[in-house]
Amino acid sequence: MTLYHGSNADIDAIDLTWGLRHKDFGKGFYLTPDRMTAVRMAQKKARLFGGAATLITYDMDEAALRSDLKVKIFPEKACVEWLVFVDANRDRKTVEPIHDYDIVIGPIADDGVVLQLTNFREGIYTPEQAAAQLQDRYLDQQYYFGTEQALRFLRKTSVETL
Repeated sequence: MTLYHGSNADIDAIDLTWGLRHKDFGKGFYLTPDRMTAVRMAQKKARLFGGAATLITYDMDEAALRSDLKVKIFPEKACVEWLVFVDANRDRKTVEPIHDYDIVIGPIADDGVVLQLTNFREGIYTPEQAAAQLQDRYLDQQYYFGTEQALRFLRKTSVETL
């Protein structure tokens, strides 16, 4: 399976210590099967941090999903479990990781999701109400790789400066 990573520079070797802790699925390496989503991320990173918008293509050996790795796959649409999981990972008060998955696959909580997450966190919406608000919204998909064992199933195939 082809996956893409948008960045502001080429990545020689994936270093999991560089990831930010309070992302959708926690500290790890993120990719998407949607090329345009990765292109937008590369452009955003270059705009924010300098460098050149860079699209890195990887091949993921799908045997990872059938291996002894701990894998969590959320539905493509927002659901209560996904919403609560993302909210817990993004909680800045949390010091330790909230899960021990090697790979997590599910929707990206983009800017359009932040309002529902905020309303859930502030008690305005129940998790069910917040997830229901997102049911008609298309959410790009993301693949999180959180361990060195998971990274063994990725192979970089190309790098493109945009």
